[in-house]
Amino acid sequence: MQLAMLGLGRMGGNMAQRLLQGGHQVVVYDVDPRRATDLAAFGATPATTLDEVIAALRPPRVCWTMVPAGRISEELITSLAARMQRGDVIVDGGNSYFKDSQRRAKELAERGIRFCDAGTSGGIWGLKNGYCLMVGGAPDAFATIEPALRTLAPQGGLMHTGPAGSGHYVKMVHNGIEYGLMTSYAEGFEILRTSPFGQLNLKEIAGVWRHGSVVRSWLLDLLYEALSKDARLDGIRGYVEDSGEGRWTVQAAIDQNVPAPVITIALQMRIASRQDESFSAKVQAALRNEFGGHAVKKG
Repeated sequence: MQLAMLGLGRMGGNMAQRLLQGGHQVVVYDVDPRRATDLAAFGATPATTLDEVIAALRPPRVCWTMVPAGRISEELITSLAARMQRGDVIVDGGNSYFKDSQRRAKELAERGIRFCDAGTSGGIWGLKNGYCLMVGGAPDAFATIEPALRTLAPQGGLMHTGPAGSGHYVKMVHNGIEYGLMTSYAEGFEILRTSPFGQLNLKEIAGVWRHGSVVRSWLLDLLYEALSKDARLDGIRGYVEDSGEGRWTVQAAIDQNVPAPVITIALQMRIASRQDESFSAKVQAALRNEFGGHAVKKG
């Protein structure tokens, strides 16, 4: 099939390549035109403006956006919709908030434009291994883009989750779970690093756990690779960002009266990682000194 990929960063560029490898016709666009030009070497049709993107596509046009959630996604989808016609399809493959996707689907439907929200997991490995896709949208819109979805996803890695918004909702919870898994590995390996048995070989421990252990996973494989490159992770600062999905998962748990302590604490640990020195800890140290005369460490 023919479609456009807009946003050619770490995910979008590789997804365009995988589609091209699968025999699809792909129009590519990015605010950095060099990214589109680079993909022309793989057979893509580069475009330098949104008007060029639309002109290069046959109806019903399919435009897949892979840009950051929030203002950038909103502006790009709005700009595309102004140029598209009834029956065309916009796919948001970024990590947008599911309520934004529900709203966008409704607004676009009023203009006859169909919308799918494609929760996309796979990271930089997706070009080789495929992308797990959780796609919300009307059945006819899903059917229109299904050939591309089948190329992007590995066997068993594609699901039509339901109406618009459900794809990003499922991906949101997926990322919340990811927060908890990563924090659990992080805590465990810090305990190992400070063991009473001296300097245990963390890389070998990660390696042996990859074979037959109940905690084996792709994340553990990636940790093994990271420790193979830097055994003590000395070259990495312990500053962990969050891109929104963890916060939204915690909020959804609150809204739905579901206890989610692990994911909530995992999110808080990421926030704590960004503090050079915690004022909260200073308050606790001061209070212990005031009520109990406990020693404090001076700054």
